Amino acid sequence: MKEEQEPGYFEKMELLLQQYVNNRLQLFRLQAAEKAARLGALALVLVLIAGMVLFVLLFISIMAGYFFAELTGSLFYGFGIVTGFYLLVLVILLLVRRKYLEPFLVNTFIRIFLEKKNEQDEEEPTV
Repeated sequence: MKEEQEPGYFEKMELLLQQYVNNRLQLFRLQAAEKAARLGALALVLVLIAGMVLFVLLFISIMAGYFFAELTGSLFYGFGIVTGFYLLVLVILLLVRRKYLEPFLVNTFIRIFLEKKNEQDEEEPTV
């Protein structure tokens, strides 16, 4: 009968390396899931806020249209003024989107993905 030998140094190191790689992969998966969940939650909150802002803006626009209609004496001109204001805002947004809006959004997404939770995350684990 052959006795089972205790694993040697290299076998132990191989086992430890496999465990380390598996643990790092699991950590990466958990961090990715957390960041995806945070991004999804942020997107949902932004959609809800945008929907509420849209309704408020819609009713303020209707009020402004009727206000300008009374000032000008014509519904056409009153709502035309409000439409002109929105066209002006649209043109301004299109002109500044590449310089200000896109970098802001890109930096926000990068900050979310690269943000560290606390000081423990900043330290590398020791083996």
